Amino acid sequence: MTTISIDDFTKIDIRVGTITDVQPFPEARKPAWKLTINLGADIGLKRSSAQITELYSAEALIGQKVACVVNLPPRQIGPFVSEVLTLGFPDDQKRVVLTIPERDVPDGSRLF
Repeated sequence: MTTISIDDFTKIDIRVGTITDVQPFPEARKPAWKLTINLGADIGLKRSSAQITELYSAEALIGQKVACVVNLPPRQIGPFVSEVLTLGFPDDQKRVVLTIPERDVPDGSRLF
């Protein structure tokens, strides 16, 4: 494991947002959803590809708060541009479990 400084960590801009739209992503190599996430007034709506179809239905994701890295460059994934990285942890079967706030916080709130 590489040790980083607190200055390195603070460069990572992690914000909370609410998923407002979920669409299938049939062109993805692995099953994924195309998410639209409201990250508050300062950042607005951003899109993310997320390989979370095993644990989360489209219906269950609408209105869900999620944590996202918002200061990575956009990433082209097939025909889709993912603008933010939606965060999660692998469970014991390597399925992604979303990182969500334990209580309601405003969209755009920054992790610190």
